[in-house]
Amino acid sequence: MKQNKYDDKDFFEKYSKMERSLKGLSGAGEWKTLKSMLPDLKEKSILDLGCGFGWHCQYAIENGAKKVLGVDISKNMIERAKKTMSEKIKYILSPIEDISFEKETFDIVISSLAFHYIKDITIIFKKVNECLKDNGKFIFTVEHPIFTAYTQDWFYDKNGEILHFPIDNYFFEGERNTKFLDEDVIKYHRTLTTYINKLIKSGFSIKEIVEPMPPEEMFELQGMKNELRRPMMLIISSEKN
Repeated sequence: MKQNKYDDKDFFEKYSKMERSLKGLSGAGEWKTLKSMLPDLKEKSILDLGCGFGWHCQYAIENGAKKVLGVDISKNMIERAKKTMSEKIKYILSPIEDISFEKETFDIVISSLAFHYIKDITIIFKKVNECLKDNGKFIFTVEHPIFTAYTQDWFYDKNGEILHFPIDNYFFEGERNTKFLDEDVIKYHRTLTTYINKLIKSGFSIKEIVEPMPPEEMFELQGMKNELRRPMMLIISSEKN
């Protein structure tokens, strides 16, 4: 079953109040790194899988993209994006798994923090490869395998102070029942090896892999300094062979 937590009223309201939801890209700790990894967007056709509020789509338009298409399973996300982002952006309300485009349609495909909600990414990578032009770029962020392996929370001492971050069952891939915004959310854990090898077998060359750290100017935000203690996100840049 394709997961669509963001059309749950209570969950969506909580998500809308998050720092990154209110401030957009400037409120995302990984944005500075991701931005540096993006290719030139001028006159390019862009596909954003799991576009959410449309922040990355808007950035593409503002930086000269000629065509930007956002895909998201959530009606709430799409409706918000249409109200707040450029009218030049087009949207498709659909699960990422169901995308279907003509071959060699896009120059660049991006995705931000969406693939760990998808059970099987093999079909996604193959579809992305097909709809990209030759030498097209595929850049995506996911929750880091270290972060998805176990509880997604710290171990604390009796006073509530952080001791360390637990890692367990790393090589046992599959479904994880997690808590996000105090709600039950299903995510899918896979190893770094799996991400890389599935990309290669789907016809991509790996160009860059980064475990982003939040910029120093965000350290004053609650809990942000703790993000230096373990990787929470992974960014992979690849190119269609």
